[in-house]
Amino acid sequence: MTSISLDSLKPNKGARKRKTRKGRGIAAGQGASCGFGMRGQKSRSGRPTRPGFEGGQMPLYRRVPKLKHFPLVNSKSFTLINVASLNSLKEGSTVNLDSLVKTGIVTSPKYPLKVLGNGNLKVKLVVQAAAFTASAKTKIEGAGGSCEVFE
Repeated sequence: MTSISLDSLKPNKGARKRKTRKGRGIAAGQGASCGFGMRGQKSRSGRPTRPGFEGGQMPLYRRVPKLKHFPLVNSKSFTLINVASLNSLKEGSTVNLDSLVKTGIVTSPKYPLKVLGNGNLKVKLVVQAAAFTASAKTKIEGAGGSCEVFE
C-alpha cells in the first residue's frame, strides 16, 4: 500500500470523461445534427423553451382565473340565523329549521341551518342545526339551553 500525499492523488480510471465536441464532422461521433435529430424546434440553437410553454397555445397558467372573487369549487351553503332572533320563541321549545319556518323567522329553507352568535339569548332552548359558531354555542348553553348537531 502506498502512502497518500497531495502529489499522488488522481481520479479513478474512467471517472473523468472527455467532453464530446459536437458538430465537428462525422468521424467525431456527434457531427452534422449533433445528436439533436433532423429538424424542428428542439434541434435549433437556444433550444430549451421556458417552463410552461405549450407550443404557442395559451398556457395553463394564463388560462386559469387568478382573481379572488371567483367562486369556491366545493363551498357549503347554509341558511343563517342569529342567536338574537331566537329570543321571540317559547322557553324550553325545540328549535330546528321546520319550527323556524312555521314561526316565520326563516322564509326560505333551501339549505341546512347554521346558527351564528350575533346578539344575546335570554331564553332556554334546545337548538337543532347543521352547524354552530363557537360564540353561538356558548350563548345558547349559557342561557341554559343545548345544541344538537345534525344534517
